[in-house]
Amino acid sequence: MSGGRSGERTYSISELAAEFDISPRAIRYYEERGLLTPRRSAGNQRVYTRGDRRRLKLILRGKRLGFSLDEIAEMIGMPETDLTEVEQIRRSLAYGRSKLEEIARRKKELAELEQDIRATMETLEQTLDRLSEEGASHDPR
Repeated sequence: MSGGRSGERTYSISELAAEFDISPRAIRYYEERGLLTPRRSAGNQRVYTRGDRRRLKLILRGKRLGFSLDEIAEMIGMPETDLTEVEQIRRSLAYGRSKLEEIARRKKELAELEQDIRATMETLEQTLDRLSEEGASHDPR
C-alpha cells in the first residue's frame, strides 16, 4: 500500500497479486496485452492506481465467466480509450447474451451426447446379457 502523486492510493504488483491471488506474471501479461497500463516509478517499478485495480478486477471477473481476453478488452475498453460506463455495460450485456446462447447450445449438445451414450450402453448390456445366456446354455459341464 503506497501513496502516489497527490496522495492517490497506489499499489505494487505484489500487492495486487496477493489481493487477487494471482501471480505477478499474470498481471504483467495483462499489461503486455494492453489491458493494464501502470505508471512507472523513478526506479522503473510498476505503480498501479485504483483505476488499474478496478480494471484488473473486471479482467479477472470476465475470465471467471469464461470470456477471452479479446472479449474482455472489447467490454471494458483499452486503457487509452475512454469508454463511458453506459457503453461498457452495453458491450458487457451483448457479450453476456452471446455467452448464454453458447452455454445453451453446449448444454443441448451434451444432453444429446448423454442420450447417445446411454442408448449405446443399454445396447451393449443387452448384448452382453444375451451372450452370457448363450454361453451358459452351451456350457459342456
